Amino acid sequence: MCWTDNPKRVLIVRPSALGDVCRTVPALVTLRHTLPSARIDWLVNETFADAVVAHRDLNGVIKFPRDRFAAMWRRPWRLREAIAWSRRLRGPGYDLAIDLQGLFRSGLFTRLTRAPQRVGYANARETAHRAYNSGHHVDGNLHAVDRMLALLAAEGCQPQHDLRLYLADADAQWGERYLLQHIGEDEPFVTIAPTARWRCKCWPIDSYITIAKRLLDAGHLGRRIIALSAPDERANAQPLVDALGDRVLFPVTTVGQMMAVVSRATLLLCNDSAPLHVAVGFNRPIVTIFGPTDPSLVGPYRRGETVVQPPGIDHMNLSRYRRHRDDQSLISRVSVEMVWDKLIEQVESRH
Repeated sequence: MCWTDNPKRVLIVRPSALGDVCRTVPALVTLRHTLPSARIDWLVNETFADAVVAHRDLNGVIKFPRDRFAAMWRRPWRLREAIAWSRRLRGPGYDLAIDLQGLFRSGLFTRLTRAPQRVGYANARETAHRAYNSGHHVDGNLHAVDRMLALLAAEGCQPQHDLRLYLADADAQWGERYLLQHIGEDEPFVTIAPTARWRCKCWPIDSYITIAKRLLDAGHLGRRIIALSAPDERANAQPLVDALGDRVLFPVTTVGQMMAVVSRATLLLCNDSAPLHVAVGFNRPIVTIFGPTDPSLVGPYRRGETVVQPPGIDHMNLSRYRRHRDDQSLISRVSVEMVWDKLIEQVESRH
């Protein structure tokens, strides 16, 4: 092991995004396996804290109030709050801080802990590598999970591939009440998450509507569908709700409540988005539609058989999407029949 002393206090730095936070859980499990008696905390955007706060291998979370601090340059009192928050990172006296994001902000947080051992990617972007005193070059062509585990392996840890997520009691109880009221006890239901941060990753909503109607008409996966979206993406999912009427539920949820719904779903159909990685964490049946993003890097970990991609995909298709965030031309090449066949395949494989 590269650590000079057995660390007693450890901080994982992985603030965002929600899907990335979910797939960082194997790193947490790896650290707990390596340091069974250490205190392990996680610095995470407060919006996403529900994803990990109940994990049995985690002692605590440090919530980063990103939205509150976003306007700090225009509001001096927020700047003072941000400075005070950053100073508090030194308070716990971390022996080891590990940056698993590798961007400027996460590198800055890692440095601000003043932990004597600060680990990260030597090839991190945005000069984040300057924050570390132990950096390792890790192949950028690895899946995101394997990349984080490779960083820890370089520090002498034995990688653990456990992605299990856990619900807080309040969220589990909310889920029980909601599903009992709207779905029925032990009744099957499909969850559809038809949105994503960028439009280029969204399968056309009309195609989702066609699939949803076919699922409901078939009936064997339930009589109602639950639609999910991030709060700022609800308008993009509204056509699905309008088309299905009272056969679809569209709850406003916290992250923890969304997790509770996904954890009980008979099947999740979605784009490359956070609910996908939540479903993987609860080992639910999934079908996910990928367009310009590469599932070998960011897809459902070790569940590539659940992915539908456009025919004729190539490297050029997968390298230009950041410059064409609203371009749905590639993902639109995924047909309804392709998705339907994958749904049937995944449902049958679970029986």
